[in-house]
Amino acid sequence: MAYSSSSSSDRLNARDLERDGNSHDFLMNHSVQSFSWRDLTVSVKDRRTKQPRNLIEKISGSVQQGEFVALMGPSGCGKTTLLNVLARRAASSGATSSGNSYVNGGDIDNAAFGRVTSYVEQEDALIGSLTVRETLKFAADLSLPGSERAERINTLLEAFGIQNQASTLVGTPIRKGLSGGQKRRVSVASQLITCPKILFLDEPTSGLDSTASYEVISYVKKLARANKLIIIASIHQPSTVTFQLFDKLLLLSAGKTCYYGSVKDVPSYFGSIGYPIPTQTNPAEFILDIVSSDFVSDKTMMLEDVQKIQSAWAQSLESSRLAEQSAELTEKGSKRVVVDEASRPGLFSITTSLLHRLLIKSYRDVVAYGIRIVMYMGLAIMMGTVWLRLETEQEYIQPFINAIFFGSAFMSFMAVAYVPAFLEDRATFTKERANGLYGALPFLISNFIVGLPFLFLICLLFSIVSYWLSNFRPTASSFFTWVMWLFLDLLAAESLVVLVTSIFPNFVIALALVAFANGLWMSVGGFLVSPNILNPFWKYVFHYIDYQAYVFQGMMVNEFAGRVYSCASTPGSGAGSAAGSGNGSGCNCMYVTDLADQCQIRGTGVLESYGYATGRTGKWVGILLGIIVGYRVLGYIVLVLRRS
Repeated sequence: MAYSSSSSSDRLNARDLERDGNSHDFLMNHSVQSFSWRDLTVSVKDRRTKQPRNLIEKISGSVQQGEFVALMGPSGCGKTTLLNVLARRAASSGATSSGNSYVNGGDIDNAAFGRVTSYVEQEDALIGSLTVRETLKFAADLSLPGSERAERINTLLEAFGIQNQASTLVGTPIRKGLSGGQKRRVSVASQLITCPKILFLDEPTSGLDSTASYEVISYVKKLARANKLIIIASIHQPSTVTFQLFDKLLLLSAGKTCYYGSVKDVPSYFGSIGYPIPTQTNPAEFILDIVSSDFVSDKTMMLEDVQKIQSAWAQSLESSRLAEQSAELTEKGSKRVVVDEASRPGLFSITTSLLHRLLIKSYRDVVAYGIRIVMYMGLAIMMGTVWLRLETEQEYIQPFINAIFFGSAFMSFMAVAYVPAFLEDRATFTKERANGLYGALPFLISNFIVGLPFLFLICLLFSIVSYWLSNFRPTASSFFTWVMWLFLDLLAAESLVVLVTSIFPNFVIALALVAFANGLWMSVGGFLVSPNILNPFWKYVFHYIDYQAYVFQGMMVNEFAGRVYSCASTPGSGAGSAAGSGNGSGCNCMYVTDLADQCQIRGTGVLESYGYATGRTGKWVGILLGIIVGYRVLGYIVLVLRRS
């Protein structure tokens, strides 16, 4: 049964939510009654003193099903660190953690914990070129058996009041889509597709105005109540009405608890410890001010106030009750909570879904391949007109070689344009993997497959323009062999991008390293310095693993192995040579071959000067495929080992 929604006010009817929630098993068939944590502490080594420093210290608390908890505090107080620890994610680089968390008062392993929880990050993990319905559909495809998907999607569309935007694109920098508030609702809805019992939200109102913030929080609150979810959200300075939507508040300052309890009891508690909240004042704003010392003139006095508030909480009756309640839950809970594993999609199903999603993104998002196709076509026109209608005469041999180098080397160099597209895909993968949807293998397989038709199309279009304009060897077999080498060239270049950006998921660093690597490959590929005279270090360390070297060799053989070039004759002269020596034929040939007496140069003579042999195409293709596979396998290993 679908949740009902009022189209006139775009507000969810809580009574309908509760009624439908009782009749429809919106969540998984296992119950989470409580979530508690005791003495959570996270420490890092201080860079200046080299001593351990606590980011959060001895944080305890408990939440019952249906409750919505606000995690608040000044900037740098440890909100995100605590949220990550509660969600069993990496707290911080180089940090060590201690303490325990319990579900239903008992232990639960990380795999089972991941099945009952979900995490919505501050940055929307949304693909802008998908519609709202497609976003939820692919989230369902990656996590649910087929029989449950359609109903779950319709339920969430109505529950969040976004059914009227179901066919609307989320939005890209080029194409306008949803508003900020609608995007946040879609983000939360896409995480609820897996029916978690515990939901973590990191700054769900970040970047939203007060109206949109209230809208998002009110939807989440109604879902928590209707479906008995446990929701913990970090939030920064909510408005009064938004603050009142929360059931509990966990207030932090300098990594320590200043208050944990009912939002309704905030005024009375702070009044009892000497900090009464003035009338007509936003309670959230007031308590944040008194526990923050970042922007005050008298920091010493403010720090004393913060320490007083922390001490008052540690000695309060409420704190003692919280500790007793947490201990009671642990004693009553089972030693270990076992979660029934629902049927989940397999590797093939997940890979297919990811491939489908990437295909949609590729043809809708012009940044992914559209702009690159235009860029490569511009390069093809430039190449074809610069090396226009080269002739089969010896003075055109070097321009032919130059064109081959340019066509291969700069095509692969321009693969740097793939860096931002892969970084975007990688960011989506990182967030979805963190929520337990899939691993590195289906991501890399789908990413590899989706690029094949687009790369082949790029190579074909580029070759149709540049190959015939430049007057390369005019046969169908030579043309398609050229296309094959370009395709393998681009595939290897993009595989290099995958490896580098997997290691360094930073746009500037990845771009610089990929450009540097391509510059290195150009230098040792065999064109700028012949392999016959290349320095042994560069030859044996880099030349033989340079994919551009094999592409250049293959293209050279493709052009010169079956072609003949005419030499200029010099009447009365016996001087003609490859290296300035005469051949006695009255011809002045740059390369001496068996056709010198006919004033012609066989193309194999050009290949011999570079040390290239014919009949090795299969070997070079095999080496190129090995390099491509090697890059992809290394990228897979990096993604498996690197979790962020």
